[in-house]
Amino acid sequence: MNLRDLVYGLYARRVGGRLDHDQVPKHIGVILDGNRRWAKASGGSAVQGHQAGADKISELLGWCSETDVEVVTLWLLSTDNFDRPEAELIPLLGIIENTVRQLASDGRWRVHHVGTLDLLPARTQTVLKEAEEATAGVGGTSQAGGSGGGIIVNVAVGYGGRQEIADAVRSLLLDHSSRGTTFEELAEVVSTDLISEHLYTRGQPDPDLVIRTSGEQRLSGFMLWQSAHSEYYFCEVFWPAFRKVDFLRALRDYAARHRRYGA
Repeated sequence: MNLRDLVYGLYARRVGGRLDHDQVPKHIGVILDGNRRWAKASGGSAVQGHQAGADKISELLGWCSETDVEVVTLWLLSTDNFDRPEAELIPLLGIIENTVRQLASDGRWRVHHVGTLDLLPARTQTVLKEAEEATAGVGGTSQAGGSGGGIIVNVAVGYGGRQEIADAVRSLLLDHSSRGTTFEELAEVVSTDLISEHLYTRGQPDPDLVIRTSGEQRLSGFMLWQSAHSEYYFCEVFWPAFRKVDFLRALRDYAARHRRYGA
């Protein structure tokens, strides 16, 4: 350990020691951005950047566990990412599959897929389904987490915010059609709560805090519906270089804000 690492470690302990756990966000969404730029700056390939980003996830979840976070949503692959060259996309899918398997085998997390399965290769679909089934009972059975329960880890793969809303509306229509509900009757009862019941994250609390790394200051469609009242924290560092002190700074910044919910 060099002097710089020692200083950062001491600073992280200082920030963490002053953190009020009653003010910690219960649900954190993370846009894991900057893998390719980190790799380019390091003289590596895009695939090496994606692998370094995947390796950082277990550290993040450990930090979340230490600070009583209950739900974490990780944006691993957007619907827009399918436009990337196959030479990058195919290895990236393999990295995601391995990451999901590791999360499932860890024994501490409840893995839940958010996204459109039909857009993904059959092998990726199988990995996601098996991980969710294998971890369904971790830490209890409640969907929204809670003290003593394992952290819910939403893996957003093949995810797009607009696509989620479209899928929710489609699910709502099919559900009520199967019950024989007419369009007129549905128009009378449709509400934001009813649509929320058909989102990928149904039954979970909305994210209190959304973190995006790499210096970009936009959501890019991440959890459009759920983030209506979320706080945002934009971090300059690329995702593979994200440190515990960066995470704790985000929590400290969140705790200092006064959430008014439009009031």
